[in-house]
Amino acid sequence: MPIANLKGKLVLVTGAAAGIGRETALAFAEAGANLVISDIDPLGLEDVAGRVRGLGVTCWSHVVNVADAEAMRAFAGQVTAEAGPLDVLVNNAGIGYLGPFLDSPLGSWRRVVDINLMGVVHGCYFFLPAMLAAGGRRRVVNVASLAAVAPAPNMSAYAASKFAVMGLCESLALELHASQVGVTCVCPGIINTQITKNRANVAEAIGDAQLARLQAYYDTHGAHPRVVAEAIVDAVRRGRSLLPVGPFAFMLHVKRLSRRLVHLLTVAAARKSGYSA
Repeated sequence: MPIANLKGKLVLVTGAAAGIGRETALAFAEAGANLVISDIDPLGLEDVAGRVRGLGVTCWSHVVNVADAEAMRAFAGQVTAEAGPLDVLVNNAGIGYLGPFLDSPLGSWRRVVDINLMGVVHGCYFFLPAMLAAGGRRRVVNVASLAAVAPAPNMSAYAASKFAVMGLCESLALELHASQVGVTCVCPGIINTQITKNRANVAEAIGDAQLARLQAYYDTHGAHPRVVAEAIVDAVRRGRSLLPVGPFAFMLHVKRLSRRLVHLLTVAAARKSGYSA
């Protein structure tokens, strides 16, 4: 359902302390929306909250781990009690992970799934009931990735988590079809954030030289996260269900024509960018 006028609407953005989440919070604030923002980084969150309030709108800030179901349950209850039901829920919080399948520890798999997938599940599970009960046009925005459509080598854990987010979006949209709550699945391409710059999210099998090459590629060719943020705001206004955005996002359309062509293009791009050695 389109929400053309965002002034005075209540928007929650998870993972809002940096990157796409930060820019998305600011973009909604610039459109006149009131914000609820969350992250595990209190200092980054405080900075964003100050910037949002500086735009003349209300902002509630909460330090919350989206992977923690009970913390998210309490968070949803507090937000609904203090600010009311959300008009827009943006499940953005997530981490990257780079590593060959057989060299990625199962603990790393669990962490990626807990944050990237279950974080989205928790957001939907605990905030949707109040949104549905309130009635009116509302929207859930789940940030997946181009990796949900055309994953590169050495990102099986990350790609699996984002494939799952896309599947959740498609099924949830069908369940909500008779309501006025719409669902948007966001698939960013190469975006220049800190996602490739945390060694804790990289398998030991990936050498420093390869990682440096990948980071340099993101610095040179990646779009600014503001590009994604503005596209998300536009998607909410228009009621778009699928949002490919940024460099290489065109692969989503190419895959509809030829899976083999996407495979060949991805292999070539991976060698150039540093996803493969």
